[in-house]
Amino acid sequence: MRITALLFTIALASNAQETQNWLTYSGRIDGQRYSTLTQITPANVKDLELKWVLQTRAPAEPNSKYEATSLVADGILYTVQPPNVVVALDAVTGRIFWTYAHNPSPEARPCCGRINRGLAMLGNTLFMGTIDGYLLALDARDGHLIWSTKMGRPEEGYAVTAAPLVVKDKVIVGPAGGELGISGYLAAYSAETGKEIWRFHTIPQPGEPGHDSWGGDSWRHGGGSIWTTGSYDPESNLIYWGIGNAGPDWNGDVRPGDNLYTSSFIAVDADTGKLKWHFQFTPHDEFDFDAAQIPVLADLEWKGKPRKVVMTANRNGFFYVLDRLTGEFLLGKSFAKVTWASGLDDKGRPVRTGHSTPEGSVIYPENQGATNWYNPAYSPRTGMLYVPCWMDTWSIYTSRVEPYQEGLWYSGGGATHNVPGVRPALVTRRQPDIAWAAIQALDVKTGAVKWQFRMTDVTDSGVLATATDLVFAGGREGYFYALDARSGAVLWKSMVGGAVSAGPTAYAVDGKEYISIPAGNAIFTFGLRQ
Repeated sequence: MRITALLFTIALASNAQETQNWLTYSGRIDGQRYSTLTQITPANVKDLELKWVLQTRAPAEPNSKYEATSLVADGILYTVQPPNVVVALDAVTGRIFWTYAHNPSPEARPCCGRINRGLAMLGNTLFMGTIDGYLLALDARDGHLIWSTKMGRPEEGYAVTAAPLVVKDKVIVGPAGGELGISGYLAAYSAETGKEIWRFHTIPQPGEPGHDSWGGDSWRHGGGSIWTTGSYDPESNLIYWGIGNAGPDWNGDVRPGDNLYTSSFIAVDADTGKLKWHFQFTPHDEFDFDAAQIPVLADLEWKGKPRKVVMTANRNGFFYVLDRLTGEFLLGKSFAKVTWASGLDDKGRPVRTGHSTPEGSVIYPENQGATNWYNPAYSPRTGMLYVPCWMDTWSIYTSRVEPYQEGLWYSGGGATHNVPGVRPALVTRRQPDIAWAAIQALDVKTGAVKWQFRMTDVTDSGVLATATDLVFAGGREGYFYALDARSGAVLWKSMVGGAVSAGPTAYAVDGKEYISIPAGNAIFTFGLRQ
């Protein structure tokens, strides 16, 4: 069977994609989620049909969702059923080859949900983080455990839900847990042994640059979680990563200062973990506006000259383009309704107009953000970034003082849509009546919205762009769509019977192209009608 085809070497030293495979969380180490496969086109996408379905264990665990992006290597698909069950199966038929089930500690208390967002892979080894704070290495041929490294105590809230990133011989990942008062970090581990090679503190420790951005000892439980996967530029040897919010989430009074490196992008040297630059999107964040978005790398012509950039549509409602070698701010523009800031200054720093208060403040966008962890996609053919967005959404943000207690929620307030004591005039309509989602196409050189595909509910779906000018995405309504990448027109859709809360995967086996998407508690895989 195809299991024998696993004897291959993944060359991540370059940015070249193995066209038929999907070998990293974003498909490419530049974070673009762009497939160069060309068999499925706007002309024939209407002929997509369901090829196979993989059901998860039933019933699904409470507070669990299928958020993992599948990997595909030479005809074998690897996925993670929530929270930490790895499955290897035939990518053409769905036949299961093996499973590996990690049994998390009962002390595991991950935020938010007992979930996993995927695997990393190097040669014949798979890497997975667990909700009780471990990094595991598994043999991709039969699923046996090779090594296990503990990254933090689950009793304190340390959990690993992001898909790791393999760079050279290192596995890069960090823990979630900011809502439980962890002090976050990003670390590199030996792919061969699991030994830690370097660690970058996303909450600077005493004596480290940025520590003075935290008042008093607030840094001790400052958050700075790792929620999603980073990107890598081999030419500069820099790793780019988005860092989560400060803790406590909604009470900034107890942590004076900008609170580096929360709600920021960081660029670190892949060999040493040394910081090259940082850019903070939301200084002194009071709204839970993690920079939990994939850094998307691209080479553009910028104002008539070549420029290496990193870009993101941020949870705070602004789209940014930065120079990826220096972190210089190049462009910032809102892509959704924003009231917490009136705009950005010439350095990209927000001009603050809103705050979380004890009385409650109505702020746009809402706590889930104008977008969130679900991945965008970039097409170098169209020059557009395709972003899943929550539109016209608000929250009432309240702050309060609460002490840190190990293993308990450490939020310092809340974000809701119905808070006692808030003046009725502030709340004209309830959130569910007006919230909606869209896949937006942003011109990366101007930030302008070129088109918008509106849904009737919000979405947690990732997006996939293709070299044939297609965009694939889903929503909570239970549909999976193929859109025209240049106009946003719906070219095909399929009811998958559950909310789409993960990113699509494109791959090919024996010359036939497939699109696979988790939805509800299953994976659905489509191919062209034969």
